[in-house]
Amino acid sequence: MTAVLVTGATGTVGRHLVRQLIDAGHEVRALTRNPANATAALPPEAKVFTGDLAAPAGLAEALDGVTAVHLTPFEGNASELVDAIVRAGARRVTVMWAGFSGAMEEAVRSSGMDWTFIQPMEFMSNMAEWAESVRLEGVAREVYPQVRNASVHPADIAAVTARALTEDGHAGKAYDLTGPEALTVPEKVAVLSAALGKQIRFVELPEAEARDRMRAKGVAEEDIDFVLGWHANPPKEAYTVTPVIEEVTGRPARTFAQWAAENADAFR
Repeated sequence: MTAVLVTGATGTVGRHLVRQLIDAGHEVRALTRNPANATAALPPEAKVFTGDLAAPAGLAEALDGVTAVHLTPFEGNASELVDAIVRAGARRVTVMWAGFSGAMEEAVRSSGMDWTFIQPMEFMSNMAEWAESVRLEGVAREVYPQVRNASVHPADIAAVTARALTEDGHAGKAYDLTGPEALTVPEKVAVLSAALGKQIRFVELPEAEARDRMRAKGVAEEDIDFVLGWHANPPKEAYTVTPVIEEVTGRPARTFAQWAAENADAFR
């Protein structure tokens, strides 16, 4: 049995990762800044610890005895955090991609641990952004409608991460993760319409309104620029389907139709 510390445990991928590791028989420590949310969101088998990656000195209890750690992107001293993980005796680490390589990846590469970089393209769960307007108006609004993305299911991201944390053969690899198809926004709307059994109207969102929508959520201007720039002119990796999920997990990547069916109630 592997003892794994999962940071970002209540997040989109983190919840799936915690559940999958527990189902596979591993001990899971779930790190959160809000233990009340974690208790409600996570399985009772998860051991919840309160802490912040930006304050590694406070993570000693959560790290004690772990053999593997999953890291989410954060603002802070990456070297100090990685040093704390190494001192605790962890042998494996996975790092969730922030869309670019930075100080965290550099620190992990030189740590001596077996590292794996998890590099998903657009999350299928990003389409939950449409839920309110679909429920109230029957409309989905999005910017750059004709750009294709091979969106990936969060559960598949978690499945690859779980393998890298608990199995040999993944050290030193960077896994580009995609779903099995590259779809435009209108194509995704059509798939979601089929899952709901009703027609959803698509409306193109002007870039200025997309910026306002992100500002209203408190997203920093530099992050808005990065996200919109990435979607306006995505790298080839964003729309090129890869076989990595099936190669690592032994089963095909989930389709957007599967995600839509699983989450249809949120749009009704």
